[in-house]
Formats: sequence, structure tokens, C-alpha cells
Amino acid sequence: MRIWGKLWKNNHLLQDIVITDDSQDTRTHKVFNALYQICMAFDLEKPIWLESNVREFKKSARTFFRQDSFIEKVDFDYLEIQVIKE
Repeated sequence: MRIWGKLWKNNHLLQDIVITDDSQDTRTHKVFNALYQICMAFDLEKPIWLESNVREFKKSARTFFRQDSFIEKVDFDYLEIQVIKE
């Protein structure tokens, strides 16, 4: 599985990273592990999965974490994660 993490501000891509996970873990664990690695690479706290994030991700294998998903103030508009290869 490959997951693409992107930080956006004012419709400009600030940073991106692709995480590859070829383990035998479940899809859910792979997504959570990739999100953790993305946050470590971008020096962010892990966001909270809101119900809207869960619905978005189930529907399109993509979701956006905005300020309301973070406890601390963030200096970007949103963090996007997207599965690009299962």
C-alpha cells in the first residue's frame, strides 16, 4: 500500500511524502501507521479522526484533516492523505 500525505496552504502544496507499507498488517493499521509516519516527517501531532474523516476515507480512500482535527494551532489549511496504491 502507498499513501500520499500532503500539506496545503492557500491552494499551494507546502510538503508531500509517500509512505509505502508492504507489511501483512490490516488496511486500517497500514493507514494509521502511514499517518503516524507522515506526521513525524512533517513534525505534526497526530490528528483526531472525526466522523467526517471516516466517511470521506471510506468513500474515496482520501481525507482532509483541518484545524478542527488538531489540538494545537496549525500553520496550514489542511493535511490531506490519499491511498494511491492498494
